Amino acid sequence: MNESSLPIRLAGLISGGGRTLMNLAECIERCELDASIELVIASRASVAGVDLARQRGFDVRIAAEKEFPSTTAMHDAITAWLLEKRIELVCMCGYLRWFRVDPPFQGRVINIHPSLLPKYGGKGMHGMHVHRAVLAAGDHESGCTVHYVDDQYDQGPIILQRRCPVRPDDDEMKLAARVFEEECHAYPEAIRMIRESIRSSETLGQQKKC
Repeated sequence: MNESSLPIRLAGLISGGGRTLMNLAECIERCELDASIELVIASRASVAGVDLARQRGFDVRIAAEKEFPSTTAMHDAITAWLLEKRIELVCMCGYLRWFRVDPPFQGRVINIHPSLLPKYGGKGMHGMHVHRAVLAAGDHESGCTVHYVDDQYDQGPIILQRRCPVRPDDDEMKLAARVFEEECHAYPEAIRMIRESIRSSETLGQQKKC
């Protein structure tokens, strides 16, 4: 098989219900995303997304800090798992913990955030905290951002954003639902863009070798 036609190998990292991960899985099943979810890493064994991922047959690993002798050992294990599964792109799917990006995965880790960064980002700004902040500020627009992950929360280069209105009768639940609708389109779109870039680079490298 021509390597340029291969699905991109994904790892999904979760800390909750796994709905972002499930959205990617459903996009793949509908042939809307040329990817395969090769690994799921959860920050705790008890989160609901673990059962959902296992029901779909995904390889699930638990990276709970208490199970490792140190935080460094935990991050070492995560990187080893990613290398073992030959992961090409790491996708934060509601992962609420700082992620150490080791050299093999620089430029290969992405996150989706429920605001138009740089607004309402940073440590502790996730989920309903973000939507409450948007409403409290009286903003007329919100949305989501897909960005590369670096060593700071929500600071990496932006890949794309999608926008939606904030309506006068919104509460945090209504706004969260509308933003998540945009997330369901934005994350697969970003992954498609990155896959195309990776495969194009691989094809160019093969041509140069010839």
